[in-house]
Amino acid sequence: MIFLPLYIDPGTGSMLFSILIGAAATLFFLAKALFLKLKLIFAGKKGLQEDKGYKNYVIYCEDKRYWTVFQPVIEEFEKRKIELTYYTGSKDDPVFQNKYDYIKSEFIGAGNVAYAKLNMISAGIVLMTTPGLQVYQLKRSRNVKHYSHIFHSCTDSTMYRLFGLDYFDSVLMTGDYQGEDIRLLEEQRNLPKKELVTVGCTYLDVLKEKMASIPDEEKHEFTVLVSPSWGKSALLGLYGEKLLDPLVKSNMKIIVRPHPQSRISEKEMLDRLHERYKDNTNLEWDNERDNIYSLKKADIMISDFSGIVYDYTFLCDKPVMYANSDMDLLPYDIYDTGHDPWAVTTLQKIGIPINESDFENIAEVIKNASDSPELAKLRAHYKAEAWQHIGEAGKLTAEFMVSKLAEIENEKTRSR
Repeated sequence: MIFLPLYIDPGTGSMLFSILIGAAATLFFLAKALFLKLKLIFAGKKGLQEDKGYKNYVIYCEDKRYWTVFQPVIEEFEKRKIELTYYTGSKDDPVFQNKYDYIKSEFIGAGNVAYAKLNMISAGIVLMTTPGLQVYQLKRSRNVKHYSHIFHSCTDSTMYRLFGLDYFDSVLMTGDYQGEDIRLLEEQRNLPKKELVTVGCTYLDVLKEKMASIPDEEKHEFTVLVSPSWGKSALLGLYGEKLLDPLVKSNMKIIVRPHPQSRISEKEMLDRLHERYKDNTNLEWDNERDNIYSLKKADIMISDFSGIVYDYTFLCDKPVMYANSDMDLLPYDIYDTGHDPWAVTTLQKIGIPINESDFENIAEVIKNASDSPELAKLRAHYKAEAWQHIGEAGKLTAEFMVSKLAEIENEKTRSR
């Protein structure tokens, strides 16, 4: 008899894992409910105790790069002397470098390991940047009262993969405009209406403060920052050497900051480019967690449809050139809205377009790319639209979490 090795493709493996997690969660809660019921029967009402694992407020940070999203919220809870549990997927998350009295931080692993824990937690409010709740492996726990999503960029609410926000109870937005597409999809998909609250942008509040403390360069060279999104439609994936070769030959100072996901999904491409330019002293790679150091140095940015465009324009008020604003929208929620993304249509108004045919003379094109009062006025307009409540996002997020849990508890008391 010949035994052939079993192969399970990634999609099937993901599905099987989801089934196993779902079954484990169901058994866990059934066993827990049975235990409490037996405890009540044998010990009377006094035997029924509050769930010791229950936490009022939980933040899930899937990776340390989202630290600046949650830092202002954490500091607001600490200031108010309210306990909050912070679960992170990074062992070296910056949270561990701080001494908090009311913030309980725990590394829970990444990916499926983290989801296995999160799928069975008991909590009042859970806040996260991670989309796809109840779609993939990350499920709603039966013992969580409210799930809230907070954005980690000033861009479209529908630029997540399909059903990214559908199963959250609330969404905390950077600007009111993000709510329009959420409501449109709720109507199309017959979903219950989520609570939409505009709190501002926590991470931009942090970066604004940090950037102000960075000293200017003593000897500044004109600097071009190439900072794209990731994927086959993004700048490096689409053009790569075609853009970087003439930039390097221009002898201008070039900083290339790949999207963090590129280091995971496009490692082969990045390795190839690193090798190609390893001897070029006027090109450097930026892999820092915070993008503000490169943003501060740059005189102009070349990008695509990446959200970093808005970090740059909102924080630095400098011109952006874009080489490609097109992307395949089919896998994203925006596709079902029937219109172009806000990020793309806005970029076409505040940015300076360049084509592949411009690459050969890129130095001249950059030299002739001029800012104007009209572009500056448009940047200010869209900044006001996308980044509301500047400097207040941490406070407003904490206030929402605290008031929402109080509201839930009051409704529970009234229904008894």
